[in-house]
Amino acid sequence: MDLDGKHALVAGAGVTGKSVVPILQELGAHVTVTDGNAERLQELAGLGSELVPGLTEPPPGTALVVTSPGWRPTAPLLVAAAEAGVEVIGDVELAWRIGQLREHPPAWLVITGTNGKTTTVGMLESILRAAGSDAVACGNVGYPVLDAVQSGHQVLAVELSSFQLHWSSTIAPDASVVLNLAEDHLDWHGSMAEYAAAKGRVYERSRAVVYNAEDSWSTQIAGEHAPEGTRRIGFRLDTPAAGELGLVEDLLVDRAFVADPATSAEELAEVADVRPAGPHNIANALAAAALARVHGVPLAAVRKGLRTYEPAPHRAAEVAEIGGVRYINDSKATNPHAALGSLLAHESVVWIAGGQLKGASVDELVAAVAGRLRGAVLLGVDSPVIEAALARHAPDVPCNRLLPGDDEPMTAAVNAASALARPGDVVLLAPAAASLDMFPGYGARGTAFAAAVAVLAGGAAGAADDGR
Repeated sequence: MDLDGKHALVAGAGVTGKSVVPILQELGAHVTVTDGNAERLQELAGLGSELVPGLTEPPPGTALVVTSPGWRPTAPLLVAAAEAGVEVIGDVELAWRIGQLREHPPAWLVITGTNGKTTTVGMLESILRAAGSDAVACGNVGYPVLDAVQSGHQVLAVELSSFQLHWSSTIAPDASVVLNLAEDHLDWHGSMAEYAAAKGRVYERSRAVVYNAEDSWSTQIAGEHAPEGTRRIGFRLDTPAAGELGLVEDLLVDRAFVADPATSAEELAEVADVRPAGPHNIANALAAAALARVHGVPLAAVRKGLRTYEPAPHRAAEVAEIGGVRYINDSKATNPHAALGSLLAHESVVWIAGGQLKGASVDELVAAVAGRLRGAVLLGVDSPVIEAALARHAPDVPCNRLLPGDDEPMTAAVNAASALARPGDVVLLAPAAASLDMFPGYGARGTAFAAAVAVLAGGAAGAADDGR
């Protein structure tokens, strides 16, 4: 990290760029920032770096390129840097290297996977804080890792995307987990093999490896990427084997961090302590507990942390109950794997789905939940794909596909779902798809759902007041 007097190039002027530039300047580097969006580039005008829009190769003398995670490896600038022998890293790798310069480097507990990352990192932060640790959730959760390192926190609960891991080469967490793997971001990585390889980088230097014993990809990645001799801790939604965490009736139990794993187990928490509910979130809780136990957190702090954890918005959040029907916002379920976990948490569902599938198949999802569906309401660009899967695997399920051009599509979707629902049902927004075809992001989509439900609740209340 000897950058004093050297030239560094930052690729991307978004959140990452804003975080990276001051750090590189503190290290003595002369910093240039480039971005294809000239307007966004100007937002960094006050930071004292040189701003050059649209660079396709690094300026002469560049010693290091720090890229935003969204830039693909095939971007001409990054290809040119690699061909010129200039190292390309991401902000996470930079944060790791800076942290190692500290007298007391922070502990890193890293979480990745296709689904459940943000919930798990939030649970882990809550557990660590319950144990009295100076811990913070950071990374892809929204708080940059660089900022967390610079703030001096002692323990980092780090959520990393496959993009961020692709640009990380030396991070060595105290413990890490790949929660699961399913089709996602294949337009960026090119194949499942490359996607899995990016996730696997988290294990390559980890001192302890946590893996999902019931997810074939997680187990395979741990086997292929964890160095021989690395401690491995599995978790499962069943009775755990020695060295694992698992589920026994309504208890989360530990058979990994006990005196004699072969013959004993200890209670971590009850299923009722886990929020949001559902098998996928119990798995997330077990993963968080395993990482915390690697760090030395006592049993009591695991239960306390899970009980005090507040789920992030748009993740299986109950919005209202109207006429015996519960309305749940899981807009964060942006791929079929995430939607599956959400749907399996309920017995009778009117499913609101659709958006951008990004090439992912929904056939397995629909076949797995067909027996739980009271009905389906579809919207968004890839709604015909989901409609076709329903016709193949759930032909008796009523399906209402909204046509493009509706002025308020989410209001129309909620009203249509309400018409299909019966007391005891759940109307569930679990789109199985990205949102950018219709909304600024999954958060805006979830907010629109909540607003539409609020209008529906108001109408229901008015009808009751009128005696209708």
